[in-house]
Amino acid sequence: MIETERLVLRRWRESDREPFAALNADPEVMEYFPSTLTRERSDALADRLEAEFEERGFGLWAVELSGEFIGFTGLSVPRFTAHFTPCVEVGWRLARSAWGHGYASEAARAALDHGFGTVGLREITSFTAVVNTRSRRVMERIGMRHDPDGDFDHPALAQDSPLRRHVLYRIGADGSARR
Repeated sequence: MIETERLVLRRWRESDREPFAALNADPEVMEYFPSTLTRERSDALADRLEAEFEERGFGLWAVELSGEFIGFTGLSVPRFTAHFTPCVEVGWRLARSAWGHGYASEAARAALDHGFGTVGLREITSFTAVVNTRSRRVMERIGMRHDPDGDFDHPALAQDSPLRRHVLYRIGADGSARR
């Protein structure tokens, strides 16, 4: 468990499943993903996210604000192959009600600290669709730098998908934009 000034990043609980499914079914939250998730797919994702802690010793934590589940933030290993993989990525997904308060940046900074300090990583990446300006702003606020030479077409998305082109951001343990 990690505590920040306002948030708790913790392992997943059964009680997280319903609000997580609502978050994953929200078209606005899932705007930069291929589709929303059914309850079944959302539950399977929660199972996978929790299992990654057992497998790797880190993962995407459930995020709580004042005891209420608001989404997830943490570290993961992408499941696709690209020129920059294998790598560890910092990521987040928060309910719309949690947007605009700095929670994503606060939780992501804690995840970076954990990745560099506890896990001992040398570099952490993040990526998103080119058009996802909200996530790109979070990446910049937490000190990550855009690596234009690293931008890529996401292999899991169709050739004609407007979300296929992705930007790659990086940060090194020393705060530099490593390559």
